[in-house]
Amino acid sequence: MKREPIRVLVVDDSAHNRREIGELLSQAPDIQIVGTASDGEEGLKKASQLQPDVITLDLEMPRLDGYAFLRLLMASSPTAVIVISSYTHRSDVFKALELGALDFVARPRRRGAEEAVALREELVEKVRAVRLLRPAARRRDGRAVANPLLIGIGASTGGPPAVQRLLESLSAEPSPVVLIAQHMPAMFTRAFAERLDRIGAFTVAEARDGEALLPGHAYVAPGGRQLWVQKRKGKLEARVRPPVTAEKHAPSADVLFHSLAEVGGARALGVVLTGMGADGAAGAVAIHRAGGQVWAESERSAVIFGMPKEAIATGAVARVLGLEELGTALVAEARRRGMGGEK
Repeated sequence: MKREPIRVLVVDDSAHNRREIGELLSQAPDIQIVGTASDGEEGLKKASQLQPDVITLDLEMPRLDGYAFLRLLMASSPTAVIVISSYTHRSDVFKALELGALDFVARPRRRGAEEAVALREELVEKVRAVRLLRPAARRRDGRAVANPLLIGIGASTGGPPAVQRLLESLSAEPSPVVLIAQHMPAMFTRAFAERLDRIGAFTVAEARDGEALLPGHAYVAPGGRQLWVQKRKGKLEARVRPPVTAEKHAPSADVLFHSLAEVGGARALGVVLTGMGADGAAGAVAIHRAGGQVWAESERSAVIFGMPKEAIATGAVARVLGLEELGTALVAEARRRGMGGEK
């Protein structure tokens, strides 16, 4: 049986952008543009009238900007929203995600044919992700520590707010080293790290190649790069490199998790959060085989139960918990293992 097309409303004050987004998405046979709006007020009216499956949203608009639009939309008619933002406004994206946007797409700096293809592919992929959403989600100090607990977090769509909530919970026990592989373009991960740095006890920064890893610190993999951990002269270091051709994602949870398995063994703990695809599944197996643990976010709280589901299917996941329970359990696990105590 043929499925109904995904119905999209485009909200942008630029006529050029509305036309471009519409043309790019209309190339996909399973996506239908049902309307456009030139500002937030018109967008709210169209959203109420048309009941789209997905809304693409510009943040800077007259009369009613993207933030006010999101607040009102989520209160009255929660809908999946994909923000389309320029690199120059990357810090604004995370505010939009906190207000309920599902994901974002970075508008390329150049406007050549190659960039247009990349933009179309990313837009189509993220619009199609609405089919994977849960029904509810549619609505809607550097102290030296011996052998610290190494927590690796892998996430994609819906990940930034989830990662933030985990770090907020872990502030009650900021003894582990936390490494984060969030699928996100280059130039946005630094702003993401800066935002996380302001929320709790962890010192958070974009990871730098060769830097020492310290308890109470969290390291965000740079967009478009791979983050892994190595042990040199008995000390843990972050390593950052460009992706190789065979690696689909950069950052990649699999790359991070494999390194944690190698250097951390039983003190490695991988956490697979919301996201599309299977990134993290192979790495979960590696951690499990090395004697570490892998936990996954449950379908109940995951915005998209893709990455957690694939990890669970490997049989390597020890615990499946909702997001709130994950935070509480991570605190308990860090305290149980102690500062360099249990291995």
